Amino acid sequence: MRILRGAMGAAAVLCAAASTLSLVNLRHLRRPVVRDTGARISVLVPARDEADRIGPTLASLRALTGVAQILVLDDHSSDDTAGLVQAAGLQVIRSTDEPPAGWLGKPWACQRLAEAATGDILVFIDADVELAPDAARAAASLLHELDLVCPYPRQVTTGVLQRLVQPLLQWSWLTFLPLAVAERSSHPALSAGNGQFVAVRRDAYFAAGGHAAVRGQVLEDLALVRRFKATGHRVAMADGTQIATCRMYSGQRDLIAGYTKSLHDAFGVPTVALLGLMYVLPVAGLFSPDPPTRRRALGAYLAAVAGRAAVAARTRQPVVDVWAHPVSIVALGFLYGRSVVAARSSTITWRGRQVPGRDRTAPVAR
Repeated sequence: MRILRGAMGAAAVLCAAASTLSLVNLRHLRRPVVRDTGARISVLVPARDEADRIGPTLASLRALTGVAQILVLDDHSSDDTAGLVQAAGLQVIRSTDEPPAGWLGKPWACQRLAEAATGDILVFIDADVELAPDAARAAASLLHELDLVCPYPRQVTTGVLQRLVQPLLQWSWLTFLPLAVAERSSHPALSAGNGQFVAVRRDAYFAAGGHAAVRGQVLEDLALVRRFKATGHRVAMADGTQIATCRMYSGQRDLIAGYTKSLHDAFGVPTVALLGLMYVLPVAGLFSPDPPTRRRALGAYLAAVAGRAAVAARTRQPVVDVWAHPVSIVALGFLYGRSVVAARSSTITWRGRQVPGRDRTAPVAR
């Protein structure tokens, strides 16, 4: 009983500290504001087999203001992605080649787009991201004191599993990463990134080596952030809730496949164990016959919910879902385990291509 009581006390302290940090981070988190920078902006979209969902993205691209160039690279699609881009009146680069040895598909597509772009500012977005008309200009305005910024889009979720898991992506770095410190530090551990929407200075991009420097990384967005830091450039996350939306997965099967592809590279066993201690174990403590244990467990749970609620309100996620936070952590742990098993057995595929296990030798932050 004493051990469980002590564990509940530790969980309560950790949850309160993490939620407090999330409140501090929410105050610090940058908001894009449109300013006239005078920079030439290129919007770049890598796309592979996206015919079933690229339509809204293309419509939003056509409505963009203050953009000099829009390029979509059709990465050897087996569907009519390229035809839809052309029908929308946008420029498409057709690629029929597989990535060179050592490259994954998205870094290869992004590197080719960057080399074809003419803008001073390069804005990369995924093919499932919809931008507000002034989104590119707003993102570019953040670069007056930064070299790379990731405005995090509002995540559109449907179905139980998506609503349980997807909000954890943004919640995780807002809860555990001190943003003010991370922006000033070059340490790779103090990094977060989101490849759904990235704005970068062209000169900084090529000085850091571009996507070629992270060519074999499954989490190329995080790797690119770390590369920028290692080469002396300043990076930051930003709140893109008001200027972009992303429906990352069409359904439960798609979500499971996506998390299987990348989650093994995002966390380690100690992190997953810590999440379990902080957010899952207190559920057991709520049923303890010992009143002090129950009180500490309740304190941990309420502290966790408070932090989730603050993030959900800011990022326009359903606040009611935060009450299921322990279930969300369990679901994330299951997906992590599935991803690790698949990576070790080299059975991960994505968009019809084999995805290697974690590459520990690729140059990420040197």
